[in-house]
Amino acid sequence: MTVPKTTVLVLDSAEPELLAHFYADLLGATAGPAPGDGDLILVTGSEGVVLGVRRDPHHAPPSWPLPEGSHQAHLSILVAPEALDEAEREAVSLGARPVAAEDDGAAPGSRTTLRRYADPAGHGFVLEAVARQG
Repeated sequence: MTVPKTTVLVLDSAEPELLAHFYADLLGATAGPAPGDGDLILVTGSEGVVLGVRRDPHHAPPSWPLPEGSHQAHLSILVAPEALDEAEREAVSLGARPVAAEDDGAAPGSRTTLRRYADPAGHGFVLEAVARQG
């Protein structure tokens, strides 16, 4: 039998409270300290913990994407195609910095269907238009 486990992606930040609240606001979630770990803040949505942010006073923002085209580890935030522009405005108003936008050909006439950003601590994430299933 496999031991029950919970996984969470953890981002480092010199200012974890600010970064955790950025993602909580962006994802419609809440942010609060992890039980028994004063350096970890958990971002929790209706389905449970979605992200952790850990204090690292020496955090250096990653270079993303690399010039060679490598995307490195990043968050993909999936949104309905018709909500992509609104999601972009929301992310930027919360402090995201646009990095790049690409037209992948999935939506002819669309400015783009994949938009790359850096969060306030410099971690990479994308807003990606994906049709809902079911």
